[in-house]
Amino acid sequence: MSQHKSLQGANGLVVKRNVLKRFERVDILKKRGQWKAGDRVQGLRKTKPDV
Repeated sequence: MSQHKSLQGANGLVVKRNVLKRFERVDILKKRGQWKAGDRVQGLRKTKPDV
């Protein structure tokens, strides 16, 4: 899938996304200790990407 031109910088650098995919949110919650195996993946709490 191609990327829209508005998301690319002048040098082809990708702009940081502010919306995470579900697996990325689960990984962040695991690192914070707020998600454990067996928890539901629907209705996850809001997360911000780690900087």
